[in-house]
Amino acid sequence: MSGQLSLVDHNGDIEDKRRDHLKYVVQVQVYHDPNGQHAWIATAGWDAKCHLYSIDLSSEQIKLPEPAATISLTSNPESLAFVPHPETSTPVLILTRRDSTFLYYHAVDSSARLIGKQNLAPLSNAWIAFTPASIALCPTDNTLLAVATSSIPHMKLIIVRLMLPPMTSETTPAATTETLRSSLLDDSIDITAPTAASVAREVYALQDREAAAILVQISTMAPQTPYSTPALAWRPDGTGVWVNSDDGVIRGVEASTGKIVASLHGHDPGSKIRCLCTCLVETEEGQNEEWLISGGFDQKMIVWKPE
Repeated sequence: MSGQLSLVDHNGDIEDKRRDHLKYVVQVQVYHDPNGQHAWIATAGWDAKCHLYSIDLSSEQIKLPEPAATISLTSNPESLAFVPHPETSTPVLILTRRDSTFLYYHAVDSSARLIGKQNLAPLSNAWIAFTPASIALCPTDNTLLAVATSSIPHMKLIIVRLMLPPMTSETTPAATTETLRSSLLDDSIDITAPTAASVAREVYALQDREAAAILVQISTMAPQTPYSTPALAWRPDGTGVWVNSDDGVIRGVEASTGKIVASLHGHDPGSKIRCLCTCLVETEEGQNEEWLISGGFDQKMIVWKPE
């Protein structure tokens, strides 16, 4: 709540702490390099900033250094995720922010430059259709992203194919429908009719690509209000997504079709489900068993074993 970030060991002892955010830290994400010697930590705060920390894991005593980079936003960040770039395998930070329907792609380095955007509502006529409030990468395909939105009165779930831009040393982000439209409306630029027409064609072509990248877009019928905190979790095999709600019901959505195929009733009716987590647990027989863990405002934590 104070904006402080703490490093805690498995015994619960605080190893180090820093306070770089001025307001609440709403999310922390960690990315480990494949060699296990280095890690990146990304934090999102309600001071409209995201901090990137570079951690050396090879040292005997790990400390939290000063932020390697800071991303200043025009509205508060909502959710973060790291994804390895398919071309270079270097990490890319995906972030969403309030009152924006875009996914923002940032390079994970000391510059944290914006390398591209992707609109989740390319064909919407509304000024702000929704906010991507919670995002999660598919555990079996890191080019698929599940997005729980702030839509009311029911949560809308989007499963989208990531359109990661090429990794270049240039600081200019890839073109988006937003930048292409602004070039058409800028009277200070002297453009001929053929050039204006080509820019318009690019706008529609990019809209088509962004629309084609959205594989599933459904209303989950999970009730929520403007004060809700959407949450989701992929099944470990990547076949479906669990979403929370404000009515005490956990809903399971099939990833390939978008159909609601399960409803789990265990929390008190009308209570808000706050968090979801999935994992594979090895049984005594040596088999991997899927578990779903949920926590709610009814002060219950429930372990589910879906069939």
